[in-house]
Amino acid sequence: MLNVNITESGQEYLAGLLEKQNCEGIGIRMFVSDPGTPKAETCIAYSRPGEHNEDDLVVEYGKFKGYYEQRSIPFLDDAKVDFAEDKFGGQLTIRAPNSRLPNINDDSPVEDKVNYLLYNEINPSLASHGGVVSLSEISEGFAVLEFGGGCQGCSSVDITLKQGVEKTLMEKVPELKGIRDVTDHTDTSNAYM
Repeated sequence: MLNVNITESGQEYLAGLLEKQNCEGIGIRMFVSDPGTPKAETCIAYSRPGEHNEDDLVVEYGKFKGYYEQRSIPFLDDAKVDFAEDKFGGQLTIRAPNSRLPNINDDSPVEDKVNYLLYNEINPSLASHGGVVSLSEISEGFAVLEFGGGCQGCSSVDITLKQGVEKTLMEKVPELKGIRDVTDHTDTSNAYM
């Protein structure tokens, strides 16, 4: 279920932008890039006829259609799009409080579960050593991780990976087959020793 509030002023502003595009049937597409990570960014883009994905959720607004990327819907929960006029013309604001921290449940994609654990449980403990770990990709059931900061080149990274990161992820995300490390540990320039 989608819980995004585009205020009346937000709808009027977006409808005005769409009208200027001179394209019959143009709408908006809302999604979150890098959802569930600190790099998450909530985006609104034009969606010309045929540009949206077939599995997008379509919402009818008074003067346009909104297309919502399925994968982004949990991250858009409680989002608000508003337009406020000011002396410079006005500003469209998008607030999506759940874009960086997804609402994880048993049906969430493995990638979301791994990112949630990395940013909420694992990275806070690595931060004391200046380290950070991020998910590069999920490949064939394996979480491919990249260590950075003080972890890159650290002589204890194997212990951290096996006894800390892998143990936590495998316990809490049983769908994973294992963990792989793609970090170049020969670069010791930032290593915590």
